[in-house]
Amino acid sequence: MATITRWDPLQDAMSLREAMNRLFEESMVPSLPNARTGSFVPALDLSETADAYHADVVVPGMKSEDLKLTFENGVLTITGEIKQASEQTERQYHRVERRYGSFSRTISFPTTVKADAIEAKLEHGILHLTLPKAEEVKPRQITINVQ
Repeated sequence: MATITRWDPLQDAMSLREAMNRLFEESMVPSLPNARTGSFVPALDLSETADAYHADVVVPGMKSEDLKLTFENGVLTITGEIKQASEQTERQYHRVERRYGSFSRTISFPTTVKADAIEAKLEHGILHLTLPKAEEVKPRQITINVQ
């Protein structure tokens, strides 16, 4: 007797998505003896208000001393390294999805930023950056004098 199974197109789409993600990850990350280490780029959210730019960078498990921030010529560079805990030799790993290794992320800013007033705060694995805009690039309201 034949078993009839219902086709679920969403399940096939998810499998295709996972396959494409794996393809892009493998083509972007250099091939190393240990595929779990190497360069990667942490995710970030970048937003803007009238007074400042704000960047939130995902750096789980990192301490402030593991991160280095530099700002030069309108370019913010965030570098760091996520170190792998010693691998347990008595375990047989079937899947390791966490990334380890060094990273560098650069962000260019189109307007002048007050470099000496940049604030950085590390909280719950998120690096929160506030980059204040220089006075000359902030929007100003101009009053009109009536004669």
